[in-house]
Amino acid sequence: MISSELFIVIAIVCCIPLWVIGVYNHWVTLRNLVDNAWAQTEVQLRRRYDLIPNLVETVKGYATHERETFEKVIQARNTAMSVETPEAKSGAENALTGSLKSLFAIAEAYPELKANQNFTALQQELTNTEGFIAACRSHYNDAVLTLNNALQVFPANLVAAALRFQPREFFGVPEKAAREPVKVQF
Repeated sequence: MISSELFIVIAIVCCIPLWVIGVYNHWVTLRNLVDNAWAQTEVQLRRRYDLIPNLVETVKGYATHERETFEKVIQARNTAMSVETPEAKSGAENALTGSLKSLFAIAEAYPELKANQNFTALQQELTNTEGFIAACRSHYNDAVLTLNNALQVFPANLVAAALRFQPREFFGVPEKAAREPVKVQF
């Protein structure tokens, strides 16, 4: 007959691998949620990138002497499109947002541009896209928080280190960039 102590040891030895499998599967699920949230964010960012050239071309027709601003917008767009990681994407997206603010500031100086239906439609579409990006960013950051918390709690963090699961970076807005005023030059 098996003694109660031996039974407890056998139960513990059998439960540990089951626990590790459960924890591993949970992390894989969370990692996939983070990847999905990032993919959804990239879809909205791509939508934004596609709108920007049309917007710039519309403004160019009215404000031909603002070439430097147009070039900065396109350069910021191209930079934002080329970066991959959330932390690099954050900085690039903030630069792009700043250059777009400059573009809209220029539009304020041209009443006939503000009355243009194409410009108004593009501006509204970009505004809607910005809302979608904010929602996707929030969803992504929530998924990252859930994954990072799961990887960092004890004793699961010991298994995470052994299985080489890494926490993910948030897609945030640097504090300095959020507080800086937009520079508009005419």
